[in-house]
Formats: sequence, structure tokens, C-alpha cells
Amino acid sequence: MWKKHVVEFVKEFGRKRDLSGHVQLSTDSNLCICSVCGKQLTVHRRIHSGEQSFECSVCGKRFTRSEHLRTHSRIHSGEKPYKCHVCQKAFRRTSHLTRHMRVHTGDKPFICCVCQKAFGESGSLNSHMRIHTGDKPYKCPLCDKSFRQSCAVQSHKLRVHSDRKPYYCPYCGKLFKTAQEVKQHARVHTGAKPYSCRHCSESFRWRETLKLHLLKSHNEGTWFTCHICQKKFSRKSKLKEHIRRHEGVKPYVCDECSKRFYTLSALKRHQLVHSNFKGFCCGLCGKDFKHAYSVKQHFRKCSDGVECDSIF
Repeated sequence: MWKKHVVEFVKEFGRKRDLSGHVQLSTDSNLCICSVCGKQLTVHRRIHSGEQSFECSVCGKRFTRSEHLRTHSRIHSGEKPYKCHVCQKAFRRTSHLTRHMRVHTGDKPFICCVCQKAFGESGSLNSHMRIHTGDKPYKCPLCDKSFRQSCAVQSHKLRVHSDRKPYYCPYCGKLFKTAQEVKQHARVHTGAKPYSCRHCSESFRWRETLKLHLLKSHNEGTWFTCHICQKKFSRKSKLKEHIRRHEGVKPYVCDECSKRFYTLSALKRHQLVHSNFKGFCCGLCGKDFKHAYSVKQHFRKCSDGVECDSIF
């Protein structure tokens, strides 16, 4: 005669509150089943109900889960508990550390199904795909120009629709529209080269210079080739600018004298002739100048005899 063997499974918990929560889920099915989609998680129901029980004591922002509040609180405290073991850079989230580690490993798990170009982040792949689809979902509210990325809209508004330059270089006094521009410009003075090639020991001051190096020396990336003279470019925008010169197209027109230019930067340089705008400022005395060479000459005289530590 066959005997029935009853096997008991014992689930163990390290904390008393975890055991209490498990018993509650096991005994009260009404409490653990999501009424919207049937998922058996009490916390999950807050996604549908919109309940946000956890509030930040600093800014009042609310969250559905306590761990989300803990992560958010690091913005105010400055805590960055996750460190890269290679360069010691610290992060607030483990996901940010994981993404950063790809800088050191060179891992690019996200691959474009059209051109096979690889990316380290899914967001970068999504943005790249718009090159193939032609989708530009982000529009400038001032001129209706469209962009593939939301950050490009803000950059465009600052560059094209604003004359404000509240940031200045502490080395030469040149004015900039964003703090990021100052940071990039300062490399000219400090000699910093933050972009390193993963194939060799070369380092570069600019991201575009690294990209060009990867193309030339390691055959990594995509060349954009002129169909007229076969000249190669690392950026599509540079190729478009180059082709304009072949075709004699000058789309940028000065409002004051109707002189035309191939590039927007050339037009902006020319417009200083008609404007009293002084985009360069001495970091010591605050005197304004129209041209870079003028403020550089002045800065040498103004800083004569002043110790570097007292300037910066």
C-alpha cells in the first residue's frame, strides 16, 4: 500500500517585521492582491492608487516606497555610497555606478538594429534611433525648430534666443552662457585632458578629438564622407557645413547689412561689428570687452604683480 509523504516547507526570515509581513500576506488574500491587475503585492497597489505615503522632510516631495525616499534624500545630504573601484568616483545609485563602469570596461550592450552601432546606455540608443527614423519630438517654443533630444532645446534657446552670459572664465575673463561651457573652456588654461582612449594611452581635451582619434587610429565609429571630394568627417553637421561650401550656399544672413555666411558661428562673429555687446569680461576688475584678444591683453596688465592664489 502506497503511503502519502507530506513535505513541510519552512520559510525563514532575518527580521521579525519580515515574518509579520509574510504571515499577513499568507493569511489575508484581500490585502495582498492588487484589485487592478491581480498582482500579489501590497506595495504594488500604490502604483494604481497614487498613494504616496513617504514624504521628504526637506523639499516635501512624496514617494510610494520608503527606498525611493531614501535614494532621493541623498540629493539633499550629498551622500554617495556607491564608489567605483577603478577611479573612486562616487554615485547616489547603484544603477549610476553600473552605467559608469562601462567607461572603464568599454562594454556597450545596446546595439542599433539598423547600423549595428553600439552604446553603453539604452537612452543613448533611443536618441540614436531618431537619426534613422527622422523623429524630432522636441520643439523650440520660440522658433519651432525641432530636435531629437530635450536637452538640445534648452541649449538652443540659450545659444540662439538669449544674449545673457552670466558665467565667466576666472583665467581670462571670457563670458559664457552656461557653467558647462566655462568648465570646458577652462581646459585651454589648465591643460586637462579628461577623455582617454580605451585602446591606447592617449588622452584628449575634447570628446570630439577622442572620437576622431578612434576613427583614425582604431577604426572605431562611422565616417561621414563627402560625395563630391571624398573628404571624411567625424560629425554629420561638419559634413553638411562642408557641402555648403561646394554648393556656395550661405544660409545665415546678417540683419544689418545682408552679408551672408556658411555657418552660424561666422554670422555671430560678424554681428559684433554692428553691436555694442561686449562678451568678454576681465575677471579681476570687471571691465568689459568686445573681442577676446582685447581682454587677454588687458588681463595681463591687470593681473601684473597679483599672485595666482589671490585671483582664484
